[in-house]
Amino acid sequence: MTVAPRDEWRRPGPTAEQRRNDLWIGLGMTVLALVSLTLAHSTGAFLLGSPPSGAEQLFWTVAVTLPLIWRRRWPAATLLIVAVAFIAAQARSAPETQFSSWALFCALYTVGAWGQDRRLARRLRIGVIATMFAWLGIYYAITISHIPSTAFADAAGPVPPVLAAMVTGVLLNVLVFGFAYFFGETAWVAARREHELRTQAEDLRRSQTESRERAVLGERVRIARELHDVVAHHVSVMGVQASACRRVFDRDPGKARAALTAIEQSARTAVDELRRMLGVLRTTGTADAAPPAGGDVDRIGELVERARAAGLTATLGVYGDPVALPESVSQAVYRVTQEAVTNTLKHAGADLLDVRVRYLAREVEVDVTDNGRAGTRVDAVGLGLIGMRERVTAHDGDLEAGPRAGGGGWRVRARFPLAAADPPVGAQREPRDERQPRDEHQSAVDTEVST
Repeated sequence: MTVAPRDEWRRPGPTAEQRRNDLWIGLGMTVLALVSLTLAHSTGAFLLGSPPSGAEQLFWTVAVTLPLIWRRRWPAATLLIVAVAFIAAQARSAPETQFSSWALFCALYTVGAWGQDRRLARRLRIGVIATMFAWLGIYYAITISHIPSTAFADAAGPVPPVLAAMVTGVLLNVLVFGFAYFFGETAWVAARREHELRTQAEDLRRSQTESRERAVLGERVRIARELHDVVAHHVSVMGVQASACRRVFDRDPGKARAALTAIEQSARTAVDELRRMLGVLRTTGTADAAPPAGGDVDRIGELVERARAAGLTATLGVYGDPVALPESVSQAVYRVTQEAVTNTLKHAGADLLDVRVRYLAREVEVDVTDNGRAGTRVDAVGLGLIGMRERVTAHDGDLEAGPRAGGGGWRVRARFPLAAADPPVGAQREPRDERQPRDEHQSAVDTEVST
C-alpha cells in the first residue's frame, strides 16, 4: 500500500477552479461587508464606540475580508492577515463586525482544512484563538468602566448583568472558534481519506491488471504445454511409423500397411485431442464446462501399445493396489508418461521401453526407462522437461530425469503425493528403495501387468 502516514501526508494544493472560487468568495465577502458597514452607519449602532473616519472604516473592512481570495493558496498567511486586521479594526472601533467575524471563522477553517504542515496548522490556529480570547479579556477590561449605570436597568436575573454579558460573549466565541477548528480538522481528515480511497482503488486496479496478466501468461503456458503434449507425441509416433513404412514398403507390404494404419490412428487421435482442447478454450462458462484434452492414468497402456507399434519392445507394469486418483493428478501422471515415451521415440534410438506405475502408501509413482542413447537427449528435451517439471511441481511432487545410473539409457521418474490414507489390507508394494536405479532384469521379480 502506498498511503503515506498521517503526519507525512500533504494535501495537494487547490486546483485552478478552486482558486477561481476563492476569488469570487473573497470579493463577495468584501462587498457584503461594505453593505453591512453602510447599514451600521444607517442605524447608528456603533457598539464598539465612536468610529474612525469613513476612509479608515473602509480600509479595515476591506483588510479583514479581501484576503480570503488567497485563503486556499496561502492559508496560514491569510489567517495571520485577517486576525491582525480584525483585532486592529476592533481596537479602532470600526463598526462592521458581522462579516468580519465570518471572515475570521473562514480563515481559521481554511488553515485546518488546507494547511500543508499539520503541526504548524495546529499551532497557528491555537495561537490565533488564544490571542482572540486575550483580546476579548482586554476589551472587557477596557470597556467595563465605561458602561453606563442605566445600561442594565431592566435586568432581573440571578446573575449580575455585566458578568452575564461577559459570559455570553465568551460562550459565543467558544462556539465560533470551536466549530472553525473542528470543521477544518474534519475537512482535512475527509480529504486524506478520499486520497487513501483513490490510492487503494488504484492499487486494486493495478493488482487486478497484474492478476489478469499473470492469468493470461499462465493460460498461455498451459496451452503451450498441452499443445506440446498432444501434438509432439502423436507426430513423433507418426514419424517413427512413416520411417518404418518407408524401409519395409517394398519387401514387406503387410508391415507397411500396419505402419500406415498406425499413422492414420495417431493422426485421428491427435485431431480429437486438439478438438477437445479447443473446445475448452472456446467455452465461455467455467473451467469445468468442458473436459480437458483427454488423458489419464488408465490410458497409459495406449502409450505403450503405440511404442510397440513403433517397433519398441515395450512393457507396462502396475504395482500395488490401484486407487482412485484426483482427475488433475491422473492427467498429470498420463502427460508425464506421454512426454517420456515421446522423448524415447524421438531422441533415444532405443529398442526397449519399460513403463511402471506404482501405488505406494502415500504416493503414486510413474517410472519410465529405456536403453537408448542418453547423451543425445540432454539438450533435446528442454521444453518437454520443463512441461513435466511444471506438472509435477503443481502437485508438490518430485521429478527425476536423466541418464540411468551406470549408463545405458534414460530414466524419468515422477512421484505425486496423495491424501493420507491407510494402505489396503494385503496390498503388495515395492520397497522404498525403489528410488534407486534398477535395470530391466529387476522386472522379472515384480508382478507385471502387460498391456
